[in-house]
Amino acid sequence: MLRRFVSYYRPYRGLFTLDMSAAVLSAVLSVIFPALTRQLLKTYIPDRNWEAMFIVFCLMLAIYLVQMGTNYVRIRWGHILGVKMENDMRAELFDHLQSLSFGYFDKIKTGHMMSRITNDLFQITEIAHHGPEDLLISLLTIVGAYAVMFTYSVPLSLVSMLPLPFMLFYGIHFGLKMKAKFREVRRTVADVNSTVENSLQGIREVKSFTREQFQNDKFGQVNDILKNSKEEQYKVMASYHAVLGFFRDFYYFTTVVGGAILIYFGIVEVYDLVTFILYVGIVLPPLDRLIQFTEQLQQGIASFERFIEVLDVQPDITDEPDAKDLVVTEGAIRYDHVKFSYDDASGQVLGNLSLDIPGGSNVALVGESGAGKSTIASLLPRFYQPTSGSILIDGQDIAKVTQSSLRRQIGFVQQNVFLFDASIRENLRYGKTDATDGEMWAALDAANLGSFVRNLPDGLDTQVGERGTRLSGGQKQRLSIARVFLKNPAILIFDEATSSLDTESETQIQEAFDRLSQGRTAVIIAHRLTTVKDADRIFVIDKGVLAEAGTHGQLLAKGGVYAHLYHNQDFE
Repeated sequence: MLRRFVSYYRPYRGLFTLDMSAAVLSAVLSVIFPALTRQLLKTYIPDRNWEAMFIVFCLMLAIYLVQMGTNYVRIRWGHILGVKMENDMRAELFDHLQSLSFGYFDKIKTGHMMSRITNDLFQITEIAHHGPEDLLISLLTIVGAYAVMFTYSVPLSLVSMLPLPFMLFYGIHFGLKMKAKFREVRRTVADVNSTVENSLQGIREVKSFTREQFQNDKFGQVNDILKNSKEEQYKVMASYHAVLGFFRDFYYFTTVVGGAILIYFGIVEVYDLVTFILYVGIVLPPLDRLIQFTEQLQQGIASFERFIEVLDVQPDITDEPDAKDLVVTEGAIRYDHVKFSYDDASGQVLGNLSLDIPGGSNVALVGESGAGKSTIASLLPRFYQPTSGSILIDGQDIAKVTQSSLRRQIGFVQQNVFLFDASIRENLRYGKTDATDGEMWAALDAANLGSFVRNLPDGLDTQVGERGTRLSGGQKQRLSIARVFLKNPAILIFDEATSSLDTESETQIQEAFDRLSQGRTAVIIAHRLTTVKDADRIFVIDKGVLAEAGTHGQLLAKGGVYAHLYHNQDFE
């Protein structure tokens, strides 16, 4: 893990060297100051050597001026080093998340992931910047100070060192407890973020069902857990800092008492005690830095472990080394003895499913809720991988082609349309990044949305709101269809896109979809009969297998599963 952490420093060796050089210079200069004071008290003042005193005064002032410069370098460029590393880590994490398969996101909470992208990365870069700097300054200052102090008085140096082993033992012992508490708080913060995000995303449902109090109670539970976790964390922190604070004071106490006794017995001079008191003032800040370093280190390690956990997750679905781009000629699709389950707990969703969809045809998948229709559609662009069997497009096994080329050829229109919190223009350009205004207007017109957008004050620059909340359900669906028009795929999947819309919106969307599906292979997961009756072929899915197949008339005449669904109006 350490090697991975150090790798983030490599692009910024120059900044790191500058920061560490400033830290070294600052530590060395801090050790020199008390030595100059001792020389004043021991020699120059008793000898009334004004010229030497003036030189020492100038040196002291120069030390303060240079330290001002080193502090500027450390504060500015040291933090910039941390910011650059944080930026790299966040970009790497986000890029990695984009590569993961749907199965990962089915299990992870968005709030937890947001916590890792924000809070955890901040903690990591705090230790990345302050950790080496604080450790270097502290060690150099303490070692340097004692190297000088031992040349002045071995007995007094040994006496002043008495508290140090106890401080070291106590810091290590309680540091382990702090690490556990920080991990617990990090997990709880992620739970709070997830609860808030979930509640805000579903605010319309909360209000429509008057469940505000329920959400308040639910949030109160996780909020109380966070409060209790933080209380326990601060309890440990309080003991940690209070006892270490006592050891700092005891360090000062032993130096003064030891020095006074040694002066009494004539072993050291008064100016040595004054010098040692000054060195106590020099050594105590590095001890504080070490205390802070221990605390930051625990937080940083916990956060970096969580960061690495995500980076170590590998996509369930990857391109084969020799994968080639998909070439679509007719758009014929074949499911060949396909089996699938989301995980061991959910059981088998599809069982030995085989069906053929001719290229350029318009087919429908129907069946009861949970029959596996949407799963069939999700397997085609390899959002999930079949447990066994294969899926072919124009004879090409989709497991052996690149995912990007496969998904470029498939257009999705889903029931729950997702629109980004951006303008209509930006949402449309997800279909074609370099689309011109003329192409976008043509796509909107084809989707029966052009006149609506033209009447908006900002036209294509109209903001749609988070998840498209400023548009109606039908408008979102038509914008989604326009986006697919721009993508211009060879294969379409129309997943229950009109199931929750009024008749007028359904008619407009059906017209747009008919226009879009011309010359393409179209797979409709149907809910309403209007989207089923005219299909070239209807596949009836029952408990993950193909129960029946045929035209609307053939299946009604057969009097089987489809006829039962039709007469009961039980379409999904």
